[in-house]
This record gives sequence, C-alpha cells and structure tokens, in this order.
Amino acid sequence: MRACQPAVDGYVERDGVKVFYEVFGQGESTVLLLPTWSIIHSRVWKLQVPHLARHYRVLTLDGRGNGRSDRPARVDAYRPEEFVADALAVLDAAGADQAVVAGPSRGAVTAALLAALHPDRILGVVFVSPTVPLAPPLPGRRHSFTDPLHTTEGWAKFNQHYWRAHYPEFARFFFEQVFTEPHSTKPIEDTVGWALETDPDTLILIETATVASELRRGDTFRTLCQQIACPTVVIVGAEDAVTATAQGQALAEVTGGSLVTVEGGGHAPHVRDPVLVNRLLRQFIDGLHSRPQPRTWTRALRRPPKALYISSPIGLGHARRDLAIVHQLRAQHPELQVDWLAQDPVTRVLDGAGEQVHPASRHLANESAHIESESAEHDLHCFQAWRRMDEILVANYMVVDDLLDQEHYDLVIGDEAWEVDHYLHENPEHKRTAYAWLTDFVGWLPMPDGGQREAELTADYNAEMLEHIARYPRLRDRAIFVGNPDDIVLDTFGPDLPSIREWTKAHYDFSGYITGFDPAALADRQELRRRLGYHPDQQVLVVTVGGTGVGAPLLGKILEAFPLAKRAVSGLRMVVVTGPRIDPASLPAAHQQGLELRAFVPDLYRHLAASDLAIIQGGLTTAMELTANGRPFLYFPLAHHFEQTFHVPHRLARYRAGQRMDYTSTDPDAIAAAIASQVGRDVHYRPVERDGAHRAAALLAELL
Repeated sequence: MRACQPAVDGYVERDGVKVFYEVFGQGESTVLLLPTWSIIHSRVWKLQVPHLARHYRVLTLDGRGNGRSDRPARVDAYRPEEFVADALAVLDAAGADQAVVAGPSRGAVTAALLAALHPDRILGVVFVSPTVPLAPPLPGRRHSFTDPLHTTEGWAKFNQHYWRAHYPEFARFFFEQVFTEPHSTKPIEDTVGWALETDPDTLILIETATVASELRRGDTFRTLCQQIACPTVVIVGAEDAVTATAQGQALAEVTGGSLVTVEGGGHAPHVRDPVLVNRLLRQFIDGLHSRPQPRTWTRALRRPPKALYISSPIGLGHARRDLAIVHQLRAQHPELQVDWLAQDPVTRVLDGAGEQVHPASRHLANESAHIESESAEHDLHCFQAWRRMDEILVANYMVVDDLLDQEHYDLVIGDEAWEVDHYLHENPEHKRTAYAWLTDFVGWLPMPDGGQREAELTADYNAEMLEHIARYPRLRDRAIFVGNPDDIVLDTFGPDLPSIREWTKAHYDFSGYITGFDPAALADRQELRRRLGYHPDQQVLVVTVGGTGVGAPLLGKILEAFPLAKRAVSGLRMVVVTGPRIDPASLPAAHQQGLELRAFVPDLYRHLAASDLAIIQGGLTTAMELTANGRPFLYFPLAHHFEQTFHVPHRLARYRAGQRMDYTSTDPDAIAAAIASQVGRDVHYRPVERDGAHRAAALLAELL
C-alpha cells in the first residue's frame, strides 16, 4: 500500500508516445522528481514523495520505456532530448511554470539539460549519484556493449547479448551493485521487480541512443553544464559501485554547486538513506525561497515538562497499556504534559480518555490499512507485510522528525514505533531528547514454509537491529520489555546470532505485563455482569478479533458455529465486537436470537472479564486481559503471523492460559464443540502482575 496517493495522474503525449505522470500535494513550490534510465520507474522515489508532498507540490513521471509509459520501438525515441521534452510536457500539464528538479544517476543528464536550456523553468537542481561524462567510468565498466564477449563475469554482463539471453540475471547483478550497503535486501527486491516490468530490447534501444548522443562527449557535456546558472547540490556515495564518485565531484565543481558525500553509501542514497536525502531536499528547496518566519523560543526553565508518546496503531492493545503508563507517570509528575502521536483506531481510545492527540497525527500514513491490505483469509504474513510497509514507515518517521524540529520535548516514548527506532539508529545525530522504547516481543522469526530465503531475511533484519544497538547503545535511554524474561522465546536471532532471551535480558528492563486495568476491580463478576446487562441465566460468549479488518473471515466462521453452539449450550448469548474497521452489516447471520454485533466497545476488557468464554484472534493484549481476569478463551493465531505463531503462544503456555485452535483445520462444528466444552470452565492460570504500568512509569520517570 502506498503511503501517499496522487492528487492527479494522467498522461502527456508527444509524437504518439504517452508518458505517465503523477502529482502529489498542493504546496506553492513544485518539485519535479525525474526518472533515472528506464530500467526502473518513478516508484524509486517512493521514500521521498510522501514527505515532500506535505510541503510542496511533487511531480513524478515514468520514463518512456518502463512503468505506465509507452515503450516505443525505435532508437531515436530515446534520445536524451526526448526525456527533457517529456519532463517539460509534464510541467506544462501540471500547470507548473517553474520547479526544482532532482535527477538520479542518468537522470542527472536530463536535469542538466533542463537547467541549461530552460533556465526560466528550473529554479534549482539536486543531482543524486550523477552518471555524467565529466570523469572516467569505474575501471571494471570498460566492456563493449555491442560486441559478443568471451566472459560474463562482473560488468561484462552490461552487454546487449547477455541482456537478451539472461535479462533477469543482469537485473539482479546490476542492483546488487547499486546497493552496496549491508542489509539492502528490500531495495534490491524492489528494483529487480521494477526492472522486470520492461524488457531487454527496450533497454538496448535506450542504451544505443545514449551511446550515440553527443552528450556522451565530456567536452560537450561540460560546456552544457557551464550554462547552468541556478543553484545546485550534488549527492554522491563514497562506495558507489556503479558510477565513479569523481563524476559527481566534477559536476559540483563545474556547476558551482555544493557536494554532499555519503561515506559508506552506494549508488542510490535516496533509497538507502532516505532521511538524509529528504532533509537535504527540504533544506535546498526552502533555501531557494527563504522567507523569514516569525518564531517563538521559550527559555529552558520556562518550559513545562512535556512528553511525546507514539503509540502503534497495529491493534488496540497498545492504547490501553500506554494510557495506564501515562496515568502512573502523571502520578509522579503531575505537571507533565503528554502529546500523543497516533492513528485510528488508537485515537478513538485516546479521545475517549480525554487525551491530547497532536495535530501532526493527521499526517501519519495509515499502517492499519496497510496491514489489512496484506491479509488474506485469516492469513497475514506479518514479517513480509512489515517489509512492504517501508514507504509508510519512512513517511511516518519524517512526521516525527519534523515535529521534533518544531517543538521541544523532554521525553519521546515509542511503544513499538518501529520506524522511529530504526531510523533514529540510522540517523543518530537526530536524537534531540531522552528516548524510551517499549515492546512486548523481540526478534523476527521465520515461518517454516518460507524456507531458507525467509530464514536468511529474518536473520538479516535481526542482525541489523543488533548492530544498531551495539553501535549506538546511547540512543535508547530506556528499553522496556512489557513482560518478564521467561516470556521471551528461546530461539536465536539466526545462525551465528545470539539467543533472543539472553540478549534481551542484557539490553532491556522488564516491567512485567501491563493490563491497563486492575483485575481486582473486576473481581465481583455478578455485579459487573449486572452493570453490563448480562443476566445470571445467560452463558455469555464474547468474540473479538482486534482493531483491524484482518479478522473478518474468523468472525464469519464463528457466526456459522453460533446456532450449533446454541443447541448445545443453554442460554448462550454471543456478543461479537467487530472492531472499528469491520462493518457489522457486512457479516452474515446478524439477526439470530441471542446474537448481537457491536462495532466498537471502548471498555472491552470489562466485557471480557464478565464473560463465560471468549473467542479471540492470536493477539497478545486480549489474551493477557483474559488471563489476568481468569476467563477461559479460545484463540486462533493468524497464519504466517510470526508473533501470533511463536511469541504469543510461548507466553500463554507459561501462564497455562487459553486453548489454541487452528483456523484452517477447524470448521463450525468443531468451534461449536469447543464452545460447549469450554464455556464457564474453571481455569487456574498463573497470576498476572498488577503493577506493570507503575513499574514502567517508574523507569520512564527517571528520564524526566
């Protein structure tokens, strides 16, 4: 799912060739993000578009030959001048008289032509890893493109004969050279996939046109660049394995532009170091339109204590425990102001509690919707869904980054705010204040049917996290595990990586579990049931599947089981909480006697405590609420959800809580039988601690 949708999209057509473009945002300034050569398309800018579109109007286009643009079958259609004309046509179609232009790799030639030949349209240029003929290419790249070669090793693959015979292998090789940085599995996958959206014959035409262009001559291109009068900045990676960094250095010199070198960086810093590039783009663009803005600065001792609390929207469980922690924090610091950065459905809980949701929350890209878009029938490959959420994560980190630039906080608390934790470790200089991290699981784990590839990917992601913490232990002023050491699985992070439990014990404090309520206050079940409207002669079954729409198939199967269960259980009353993202009207059998559907229940934990049985998905929060209240429950972990498959069952087994069931192999008859056998059953769980929120708050209070 995309983090930002275009306000406008369409085609410009020139000489019978249609070129696709998109327009994002509505700012006064216009930014044109050019394509590189057409081995990939405009999605290469996906980590920049959402952030820039909050401040400017952003234009992207698919270069002819890839994406949704045409693939003309003639060499002259791919001359550099044609790409320039396409860019101008997009500016005209969008009604943009002027723009700041960014050109990556070969797109630098297009950007240079635009700036030199159309100075009235271009306000400034950002060149990213420019591939330009101002310095010799890398030594290994001096192979013939047109002649058959006696080797296919290394850059000999950059050859038309190899492309025709082994194009997918070339794409894999090429993008492994683009991304020389460790832990680059996701961008390599993305770009190889985009490369396969075109074909070798089209790329051969493009390369033929490029080689034939007069602009390949260094003296010609240098003369062109000397005509560029607008401001420029050049970003290069010091370990670029595709283009010699000397080319970018020479371009900065000849255009009089500033040079930014990314030490350890490869050929695509806008992909591998998006936060850096996003900030550089903002600084450059704003510098072209510098209008002093009024500012207010408050002296340090006049600032009231403030905390920014970032609560994950994936499920509603974080909201209740976070509220409990804040309640305890305020008991220790009554003057503390807490701003919440959160999304629906968490904001519904916060609004109901009278909390202050920061206005910047409206800029957050929807993580819950992405998770739903990745789900199938009771199946959510959580790890892969998270990997495919990369542009959302970058977009949301940039919201936090902007906010912390504008406002002062004494403490930032991230409850599974994965984007904040990851990109803060990638950009440690951006730490501005005390930072605390909370989570109830540690370690990505592979699903067995993912095979060796998934095992390697999860280990790579774990290894990157371990390296972050080892290199920058100071970034997390406090890391709190919501639970106890024995709640942590016994697996390792991967081959040759440490034990998850032992590593976590060395790097985290432990709060014990946080229910968000006091089970003792719900101990009088008869009175609780009376207040909630449940009659003494009823057997109350509460069904809930969390705050996303992923649980709809499970709800459907349970609804089918209800009439069967009613015949076996006298006085059965089933309350189905669909959650804020499932329309009750979309579910079948909604009008059976003894069945009621509710879209959202703010104090669901009370209903769970009053129930005779609950049926839930495999999420930790609801399971532990039921465990704390000593209620029997059935739980159905989502298929391919590593947390619900491994981490949660491990913890529930330790508490001797719940009956695990498999969605695929369980039909309505089996669900009805399980209801009949479990409803009202006496349980003997391990006690759940009641002071978790107090312990977590005490750890956080030390940072204030």
